Amino acid sequence: QPMAVVNFAAQTHVDRSIDSPWAFVNTNLVGTFTLLQVALDHWRDLAATSGGAFRFLHVSTDEVFGTLEGSGTFNEMSPYAPSSPYAATKAGADHLVRAWTRTYGFPALITNASNNYGPFQFPEKLIPLIIEHAISGHELPVYGHGRHVRDWIYVDDHCRALLRVLERGIAGETYVVGASNERQNIDVVNAICDLVDELHPDAARRPRRNRIAFVPDRAGHDFRYALDASRIRKELGWAPQLTFADGLRQTVQWYLDNQEWCRHMRSRSDEHSRVANGPPP
Repeated sequence: QPMAVVNFAAQTHVDRSIDSPWAFVNTNLVGTFTLLQVALDHWRDLAATSGGAFRFLHVSTDEVFGTLEGSGTFNEMSPYAPSSPYAATKAGADHLVRAWTRTYGFPALITNASNNYGPFQFPEKLIPLIIEHAISGHELPVYGHGRHVRDWIYVDDHCRALLRVLERGIAGETYVVGASNERQNIDVVNAICDLVDELHPDAARRPRRNRIAFVPDRAGHDFRYALDASRIRKELGWAPQLTFADGLRQTVQWYLDNQEWCRHMRSRSDEHSRVANGPPP
């Protein structure tokens, strides 16, 4: 008899969505629809007793808003303009959740968060990919000139925000979750190189920055994301606890300390080496 459902489930890697969009449609759209249907039935069964306390929290992304070219930020009122198949399926899932709220009165909430990082992230993502390549001696692939900007949030801070929304958020509302950590990708990569040099120097003391290799840009690559999280801060009293510098240091140390887990994940798939060059097929 659960009183809450939190939907974290998604296909998330933009590169793979360019090559294999069906998996993203099936998981992110059909999967969300299926979960909404069974949760709606469950909520209706609860209605006679404790249905008023039930909440469905749908975890989404800032990529549904598309790209920012100037100095502004996205907020809860920003229009949707997804660029990739991944972002489009997440946007569609958000619309399904809102439709279930407006049509059936279903008590759902949506969060749109910035880029997560931290322990246990699959090696295909930028930060763990660069850490792993820096440790193993491979080149460090960076799209384009590395000037794309992302707004980063440590995974524990994000989870604390989700719990706060689940406990205090208003059903039917959306909350943007970000930590105001805008960084160019090249700056993130350089910071990782410096941390690995400090915490795990190679025998010759060669700087990892020397292994950065710029590769052709991803198709439809959004230039910049940035979030205005003032609503969740003011209305729900949430704020991030970790600076980007502290969170990144903890993340690099975790991957250094958990190489067996990393090897296990690499043995399951070679998708961590995926680099999307050129236009989609």
